[in-house]
Amino acid sequence: MMKENQDLHAHKRWSLIAIVLVILISLASSPSADMDGNKIRTVMLDAGHGGSDPGNLGTGRFKTTEKDVTLKVTKMVGDYIEKNIPDVRVHYSRVGDTYPELHERTKMANRLGVDLFVSIHCDAFAKETAHGCGSYVMGPAKTEANLRMAQKENAAMLKESNYEKNYNGFDPYSPESYIELSLRQNAFLGQSLSFSDKVQKQFRERLGREDRGVKQAPFWVISFTTMPSVLIELGFLTNKVEEDFLQSANGQELMASAIYRAFKEYKAEIEGLGYDGISNLPAEIKTIEEEKKDIFIPKAVLKDAVNSGEIYFAVQIASSSAPMDTKAENFKGLKDIRQIQSDGLYKYIFGQEGQYKKAKALLDIVDEHGYKGCFVIAIKGNERMDLGEAIRTVGK
Repeated sequence: MMKENQDLHAHKRWSLIAIVLVILISLASSPSADMDGNKIRTVMLDAGHGGSDPGNLGTGRFKTTEKDVTLKVTKMVGDYIEKNIPDVRVHYSRVGDTYPELHERTKMANRLGVDLFVSIHCDAFAKETAHGCGSYVMGPAKTEANLRMAQKENAAMLKESNYEKNYNGFDPYSPESYIELSLRQNAFLGQSLSFSDKVQKQFRERLGREDRGVKQAPFWVISFTTMPSVLIELGFLTNKVEEDFLQSANGQELMASAIYRAFKEYKAEIEGLGYDGISNLPAEIKTIEEEKKDIFIPKAVLKDAVNSGEIYFAVQIASSSAPMDTKAENFKGLKDIRQIQSDGLYKYIFGQEGQYKKAKALLDIVDEHGYKGCFVIAIKGNERMDLGEAIRTVGK
């Protein structure tokens, strides 16, 4: 009996090692590993549920359910991007009332090598008073509520044919399955957090929606993608007030425009560009307070950032929830790596330039050392600041 237990434990250890190796190999061979980390050329929009899976039913006062609301909002987001940012190609996981299986959605995004994956959902809770918008990025559930949320969304896989084969025996209700899922490494956590933070800011400041914040949770659909990935909860269909809003054409347009604005800001940040606000949107959306405050154009160089000792640009090459030694051997031979803290994470940066274009040239150096998908950030003192604001201040 003792020998059988030892063999079982050994088998589990080797299984976990195999999982990690497969993940690392898939990340290294993924199309996204070769993408230009400073360009956003493609995005995949994933409308949650669909077809035989209605998602949550809300209060029961509407014939349409979560799958219908998410599809309408998702297509509006795509329309805004296609009309206003023609250099970005939009892909959809579904464009009608169909149900692509969860593993198919992630495989499609990985195969296309998109630069950002956005999954759009609506929330539900037993208490009718629950309300607000939230965003999730890949990671272990740090609260029981986050785990319940992930279990509920992941349970959709149980309705699929060949479920055990497609998900390698993953059990959405088993704690052991989530331990294995938490082993996944996400090289794009920093970008995912950046985009989700912008989404929440739009919901909160522009639309006045209740902000439930950005959280980490082991959702399958954002854990097996190899690019920045975010799952957005638009609000609670089980709350009558929020359901009325999300089921209305105006509410759907407002939520879609907020996600689009966040996407445009994210693209501008990654590429170090200015953005011209939101053009060609419906009149009722353009009347939202602070619309004009969005508009800016990068100015000429106003001052030398290095001499000012305040603002400089660097390349972010990694992020971690725990501090790391910045010695070169931990960063593929790159020297002079520095650590800053932002968004509750430790960020590791390379270089220090007073002009954005000089920092952008450093991307070739980090690329030669094997760091793909990196991007330029702006820092004031020892804290990260908005890249667009930095460029407006010191120029490119």
